[in-house]
Amino acid sequence: MPGTELFGAEERKEINDVLETGILFRYNHDAQRNNIWKAKDFENEVKKITGAKYALAVSSGSAGIMAALAAAGIGTGDEVICPPFTYVATIEAILFLGAKPVFAEIEETLCLSAAGIEAALTPNTKAVCLVHMCGGNADMDAIMPVINKHKLVLVEDAGQAFAASHKGTFTGLFGAAGSYSFDFFKIATAGEGGVLVTNDERIYKLADNFCDHGHDHVGNNRGMENHPVVGFNFRISELHAAVGAAQTRKVPAIRENNLVNKKFLENRLAAIPGVTFAKLGDPNGDSGTFLNLMLPDTETAKRVVATFNEEGVTGFNYWYTNMYHFINQWEHIKEMRTAAKLAVEVLGAPQDYKNLHLPKSQEVVGRLISFGIRCTWTEAQMTELADKVAACISKAMQPVNA
Repeated sequence: MPGTELFGAEERKEINDVLETGILFRYNHDAQRNNIWKAKDFENEVKKITGAKYALAVSSGSAGIMAALAAAGIGTGDEVICPPFTYVATIEAILFLGAKPVFAEIEETLCLSAAGIEAALTPNTKAVCLVHMCGGNADMDAIMPVINKHKLVLVEDAGQAFAASHKGTFTGLFGAAGSYSFDFFKIATAGEGGVLVTNDERIYKLADNFCDHGHDHVGNNRGMENHPVVGFNFRISELHAAVGAAQTRKVPAIRENNLVNKKFLENRLAAIPGVTFAKLGDPNGDSGTFLNLMLPDTETAKRVVATFNEEGVTGFNYWYTNMYHFINQWEHIKEMRTAAKLAVEVLGAPQDYKNLHLPKSQEVVGRLISFGIRCTWTEAQMTELADKVAACISKAMQPVNA
């Protein structure tokens, strides 16, 4: 968790700026706030890194992806192609907007594949919600021709991929809009927070309205603002934004260290027979937040995970059995266990969620073990970790009756 490794005087200074004014709300109160606008600062720092024309800080990456979908026109009855490997918020956002998730295959980039999108298309497909998983990037050279050919709306969930890019374009900026997460587990953290990015002024304004009960934010009297659309409360507080701004300024240095440390580990582990690494749409655009090991098959990966646990190796995720990131454990989605009836339950689901056939996704995620990269690791710490990982993999890959 690189962001949380680097809490210090910078974050405390930004928070104290807000506390001294007493204005924790991101809008209005111009006279009292002494020109302190931390949400705007946070947005500007994100724009500096990504080159986005517009950025909107919100309460979470989950809120950001819902707002991105809504502002792009996705709503009741629309079919949205999405991956089975993502944080579950991606699916929740589609469902809560009244749309219908259509699960498609991923590939070794850990993201939707062009072939997977093509195979999932129906006459009712409106959009693709592409998720850039584990700090990397999808194969945009293959995906964008499919998006353009079928005139689909593209929205990107880049919650795990802030500072990642593909051939000069940052994740989140290939389609209508995208969202980054700044929760406690990301490359930079606001504690809780997210940022929506887009190059489309109309979508930005709609998202800005949508995330604050429809307010148009025109004038200096909040009680007299107009409401162009119906919205909800996805605002970020000035306190969270203050932390987010300080953290985002550190991201270029964090990414640089991440990539050095990731390369060190890859070089140490690449010689192990049977071990490969997940692919990247553009290797030069990696954020370096995850080392993604690929084992020969699911059963081997399970043995490796068991050996890691036996030997006390920590800091890894085996997504195949993770409760929140892979569809195998999403019984509440498959069975539509909802607090209140959703549109998909009335209109009918486009797939049988209990009996999905996604063999490529099962194979890829079954083989995948991810280690979070720490930007503060020493060479001695990385050497120790690499040696432990190598020993465990070698042990797990011995013949069962050897």
